[in-house]
Amino acid sequence: MPAADDRLSRYARLAVQVGLNLQPGQILGVNALVEHAPLARAIAREAYAAGARYVDVYYGDQHVRRAHIASAADADLGFSPPWQVGRYDELGRVGGALIAISGNPEPELYADLDGERVGKARMREVAEASLRLTDGLVNWAIVAYPNEGWATTVFGGPDVERLWEAVGHAVRLDTADPVAAWREHIARLKERAAVLNERRFDHLRYRGPGTDLTIGLHAESEWQAASDVSNGIEHVANMPTEEVFTTPDSRRVDGTVRSTLPLQIQGNIVRDLEIRFENGRAVEVHAASAEDVMRTHMATDEGAARLGEVALVDGHSAVGETGLVFYDTLFDENAASHIALGAPILQAVPWASELEPEARVAQGVNNSSIHTDFMIGSNELEVDGLTASGETVPILRNGDWLL
Repeated sequence: MPAADDRLSRYARLAVQVGLNLQPGQILGVNALVEHAPLARAIAREAYAAGARYVDVYYGDQHVRRAHIASAADADLGFSPPWQVGRYDELGRVGGALIAISGNPEPELYADLDGERVGKARMREVAEASLRLTDGLVNWAIVAYPNEGWATTVFGGPDVERLWEAVGHAVRLDTADPVAAWREHIARLKERAAVLNERRFDHLRYRGPGTDLTIGLHAESEWQAASDVSNGIEHVANMPTEEVFTTPDSRRVDGTVRSTLPLQIQGNIVRDLEIRFENGRAVEVHAASAEDVMRTHMATDEGAARLGEVALVDGHSAVGETGLVFYDTLFDENAASHIALGAPILQAVPWASELEPEARVAQGVNNSSIHTDFMIGSNELEVDGLTASGETVPILRNGDWLL
């Protein structure tokens, strides 16, 4: 087998065995762009080797999507095909699994289109069905496929081999035993989450260039890391993952925050994003590019302008070691601390999934059809944890984890 084919097979095996922890008899849904076909096929082969009952691959095409945004009637921009909603609902009903492939070959394909139309073209019902699925109904994972377009965005030229090397390092594919390396890594992150849970901080305070932000933590939220348990199956949702994360109190966020890495969203790249919060809600939004797309995105629903996640990442992660900006949230969020607008991490609040959305919101657990992470961490960012009694405990300084 050629070296490149062997690498692809090993990557697919890692995604199926560690990311998904696919069980015999499960139906697997694969979401990919047409440019991701080689990895989708490799995942299918590994899934059947692991005992999958059936592998269903859905290929998207950004150019077809662009034609819809450019030419569809205003009333049809946000149309959600019911068969796509049904696909997610059925996967949840039968206890299936889901894997998504990232690595956008043309991350600014929609940049010249009207930003408001781009924002309105989001398929909300499909997004909501996806969030229902990943809130504990199925084991799921996200991996990425290096391709020429993505490499060109990162390096300025189609150096796919260099991108493969960076991705391989970030997901520990370059170790002698990637599965064992992942087990050790997960254990370390879980230890870090356990320390935060012992501290029971009331809120976090962020100070850095352009950032002066306070985020209240939910009184009953728990810090989590690396692995999730969905439908009784332990899996690693993000490959790579370097974060510890939890659900904030969506009513207690105040101050200003500036992004430190670009955000790729809806065929656009949002650069130099700045948001000001009052009483939990974003009241000002500015960006050097794609500001109109971001504003429309944050107006999707009532919870889209509030936080659903807070995550901490030190400056020494495997992703950070590459020294790259990936222009892909799956990677960039694991090189820097980040926060997420929209849907919460329901598993981080033990009782949250048992309540209706309105009841959760009343208790400070956000609800939204979006979940949009953006990166705010850097070696210049200082993060402190503050207890209910007023004690201040440094957590991050100069990129170093201090707890």
